[in-house]
Amino acid sequence: MDMVFMEVCLWTLLGFVLTWTIFHVSNKRKKGAELADAVAEERRDGGADVIIVGAGVGGSALAYALAKDGRRVHVIERDMREPERMMGELMQPGGRFLLSKLGLQDCLEGIDEQIVTGLALYKDGKEAVASFPVEDNNFPYEPSARTFHNGRFVQRLRQKASSLPNVRLEEGTVKSLIEEKGVIKGVTYKTKAGQETTAFAPLTVVCDGSYSNLRRSLNDNTAEVTSYSVGYISKDCRLEEPEKLHIIMSKPSFTMLYQISSTEVRCGFEIFANKIPSISNGEMHTFVKKTIAPQVPPKLQKIFLKGIDEGAHIKVTAAKRMEAALSEKKGVIMLGDAFNMRHPAIASGMMVLMSDILILRGLLQPLRNLGDANKISEVIKSFYVIRKPMSATVNTLGNAFSQALIASTDEAKEAMRQGCYDYLSGGGFGASGLMAVLGGMNPRPISLIYHLCVITLSSIGQLLSPFPSPLRVWHSLRLFGLSFKMLVPHLKAEGVSQMLSGANAAAYRKSYMAATVV
Repeated sequence: MDMVFMEVCLWTLLGFVLTWTIFHVSNKRKKGAELADAVAEERRDGGADVIIVGAGVGGSALAYALAKDGRRVHVIERDMREPERMMGELMQPGGRFLLSKLGLQDCLEGIDEQIVTGLALYKDGKEAVASFPVEDNNFPYEPSARTFHNGRFVQRLRQKASSLPNVRLEEGTVKSLIEEKGVIKGVTYKTKAGQETTAFAPLTVVCDGSYSNLRRSLNDNTAEVTSYSVGYISKDCRLEEPEKLHIIMSKPSFTMLYQISSTEVRCGFEIFANKIPSISNGEMHTFVKKTIAPQVPPKLQKIFLKGIDEGAHIKVTAAKRMEAALSEKKGVIMLGDAFNMRHPAIASGMMVLMSDILILRGLLQPLRNLGDANKISEVIKSFYVIRKPMSATVNTLGNAFSQALIASTDEAKEAMRQGCYDYLSGGGFGASGLMAVLGGMNPRPISLIYHLCVITLSSIGQLLSPFPSPLRVWHSLRLFGLSFKMLVPHLKAEGVSQMLSGANAAAYRKSYMAATVV
């Protein structure tokens, strides 16, 4: 009797499991079919080839580039009003050139943009100028940068993109990605009217900035907050040398002034997480006046204090660092600060973004149909490798330069800081070469490594002078270790072969930095 009962129970359980499995598989297939039908239906109704989440600098520029190639592009942006940011206010010479390759150079015109020809550096009462090299630079474009209001630039890019009939620019908030068997099929979003709806496309591009709410669903890459940038605008004034970015090697880190329009100057400085004075109770105003302003050279001090005295709106923005990482999911790619961030000290994030867009656009051009998820995955893998000469150079330089700008009582660290100032202020091949790297005019990681090595060796030489005492030898060894720590994490993150290969950099220059406009 017990055996019969057990047999009945086992057969009942087996029947239940089989029934549940059949139901689950059919239900999953049904949902997959419904999703495929929805995608097909949307495509028949003139749906998009590409969905872009975010209409900032990257999303708008990419929408224009892909639409010029005949793609139907649906851009979903949370807020279409002109953004108010204090990041993304400078386009390096290399960035301007890449922007022109995309046919978007006119977006940097007519927004009261200002020409920048180089840096003015200040340290311990001394002043030096480091300019972008004009002659013998092997750069097929005018070697100057531009500063501007980020919001004005973004609005011009949006206007340019929306001027194309195959671009749909919509205000809405993307809530999640629609995924089926590891493939991203589209997005769920809330329209401006508050209605929740969906959009489908073979390729989805996540370009929603450093605070991306979609990044976690694509990979486990997290952004590290390294410091905070504090900034405000002094109005109705003009610098004595408006064509220079003025960088003061102050304490605790750098202070910067630059002309953001014909009558406005951006003033900013870096502070660290455990030392942020409150803006609301006036601590920040006091900190600026008593701690930062006295370190600003007299010829800049009046303008630096003008904004504070006139009650300018002070903004604090986290400076983040995040290595690039590809998602294992198909049918999707991330761009911009949602994908890769470096310290903003060298103001080159938009240049890397323009490079990424140009590369991605070129890789997608031969594909008539974006519906093959496997082919798109191969394109994305190629994109990740091809971008390295520009991205690895900028990421490494941003990290190294930001660390070198931090003031310290440590003799080894201060020697490196002094070495950077001496190298840039010394002129000649070294300064012009490093400025070409900084400006994106020579995106070669090996060139940057060369300059870092020379700065390290010259700094060690200064430490050992006039004679190598045991203490000076010790500080020199520590300085070498500091330099090693600046470089090794990037060799690991970007790949040793990618950082040291001259062939990859040469191929990048030939394909993306030739004089012909794409």
